[in-house]
Amino acid sequence: MNQAPSKSPPLILADQGFFWTGIHRQHTPNGTIASGQMFVQFQIPERVLHPYPIVMVHGGGGQGLDFLGTPDGRPGWATYFLRQGYAVYVVDRPGHGRSPLHPEALGPMTPPLAYEPAMTLFTAPGKQPNAWPNAQKHTQWPGTGVIGDLTLDQFIAGQGPFLVFLAQTQQLMQNAGAELLDRIGPAILLTHSMGGPFGWLVADVRPKLVKGIVAVEPLGPPFAQLPMGLGDLSYGLTTIPMTFSPPVKSPTELGRETRKPSKIGLADCFVQTEPARQLPNLSSIPVAVVTSEASAWSMQDHGTVDFLVQAGVQAAHLRLEDHGLRGNGHLMMQERNSDEIAAFLERWISEHVVEEQA
Repeated sequence: MNQAPSKSPPLILADQGFFWTGIHRQHTPNGTIASGQMFVQFQIPERVLHPYPIVMVHGGGGQGLDFLGTPDGRPGWATYFLRQGYAVYVVDRPGHGRSPLHPEALGPMTPPLAYEPAMTLFTAPGKQPNAWPNAQKHTQWPGTGVIGDLTLDQFIAGQGPFLVFLAQTQQLMQNAGAELLDRIGPAILLTHSMGGPFGWLVADVRPKLVKGIVAVEPLGPPFAQLPMGLGDLSYGLTTIPMTFSPPVKSPTELGRETRKPSKIGLADCFVQTEPARQLPNLSSIPVAVVTSEASAWSMQDHGTVDFLVQAGVQAAHLRLEDHGLRGNGHLMMQERNSDEIAAFLERWISEHVVEEQA
C-alpha cells in the first residue's frame, strides 16, 4: 500500500540482525532436519536508554511482522519502542512466519485464517450478526474491515496455520523463549493473544530474567476449552504444567470455582478454589494485562487478572477505555491509534519495571 514519507527523524541503529533458538535436530526418513526453531529479529538503537530490551511475541497464526508495521503502512510497535531507546527483539514463534512449519517436522496443522472469521473476531465485529455487545464500539480498524478492504488483505496475507496441539505449541515456545533469554539476558516480554502463555511459561523457568510482562489480551480465560480440538488451559493459564505452591502433580488438583465479574455485562470466569495455589516464580514480576474496549477479550480478560492476583502475582488490568483510548479491537497494535497505545504501554513499563543495571 502507498504510504506518505515519515515525518519522524531518521532512526539510527547500532546493530540489527537475526538468529534462531530452540533448534532440535530431528531424524526423519529424508535425513536429519531442524525442528522447533524460533526466528528472532533484533534491532539495537544507537542510544540505548533502558537496560532491558523488549521481546515482542505475536499471537494466533500471525508472525513477528504484526509488530513491525500496520496494514495501512505505518511503523509498528517495534519502531515505536526503538525510538524510545529500547533494544527490540521480535520473534516468530515456532511454526510461524520465518520459523518453518512442516508436518514432517512438527506434525499436523490447522487451516490458515479465513477472511470471514477474521472479520468477525478482529476487523469488523460490529458489522457481524450475533457479535458480543461491545463489538459495536469498534472504530479503530484502518479500513472497512470487510472483504474488499485493502488493509484486511494486508493482514490476512500474513496469517498462516498453527499446530493442532496446544500443549506442543506451548512447550516449543517455552523452550525457545528460555534459550532466547539465556542468550540476551534480562528482558521485558510483550505478548499478544495465543502468544500470552509465552510470558507465563518463560517467566516460570527463567524468573530472574523476566523483568516485566505486558500481556495484550492473552489467551484465556482461565481453564478455557479451546475450539477445533486444540486443547484446554488445564493449568489455568496454560496447557502444560507451571510451578505451583503447593506443587501440582496433575491439573485435576487445581480446584476451580466460578467468580462473578465486578461489572455488569462481563462474563463469569473460573478462578481457583480457596486456598489457592500460588505461582511463586511470577510473584515478583510486574504484570499488565491490556484489554481494548471493543474486542471479545473485553468480556473475559478480568478472569485472567483475577487468576493471577489470586495466585500471588502483581497483576494490573489496563482497560484502554479507562485511559481515554477508545474503539479498539483485538489487534490494537495494527489499528489507527497504535502509537498512542504504545505510548501508554511504555509509560506503564517506565513506572513499574525497575531499571536496575542489566
